Amino acid sequence: MFATLLDTWARGMLRVARSYVSTDDSAEEVVQDTWLAVIGAIDGFEGRSSVKTWVYRILVNTARKRGVRESRTLPWSAFERDAGTVADPARFNGVDAALPGSWKEAPAAWPTPEGQALAAEVRGLIGEALATLPPRQRIVITLRDVEGCTSEEVCEILEISAVNQRVLLHRARAAVRELLESYFESVKRPE
Repeated sequence: MFATLLDTWARGMLRVARSYVSTDDSAEEVVQDTWLAVIGAIDGFEGRSSVKTWVYRILVNTARKRGVRESRTLPWSAFERDAGTVADPARFNGVDAALPGSWKEAPAAWPTPEGQALAAEVRGLIGEALATLPPRQRIVITLRDVEGCTSEEVCEILEISAVNQRVLLHRARAAVRELLESYFESVKRPE
């Protein structure tokens, strides 16, 4: 059973840890330390949340501590970022739409081999975009959009309010979308 959990959650845990620390090696160490903490504290698990939420909470705490320790070696300029990036409200569906608050236009499909190559390039670009986000936005978008956690799980894992989670997620999605749009404008083919 434990081996199954390791196999099932390993990639997701690495992605979450990576959003707090600066290298893949550090993320692997964080995940390893998390599993050691889980094994050591399993008797204290009270069942007030799911096992996954409990493990991810330990992961976030471990990664956060490691990230703080690593941040002491970075220059202050590395933390500067305009936190005011917000998408144009006209791009969202209104309250009377089937999916209120969602984006009005979906991204175009990539049906060609060229499109598949572009998709791989865009995945790399998304990874780069995530790396430029402030840590709190990065972890929220990673948990929600990459790991598929519910908003309630994210709030519990990160110990934040639902409103804060929505704001962080919105800002992160808007920043990623802005970067992707500027990229697509630069590679737009003449019709």
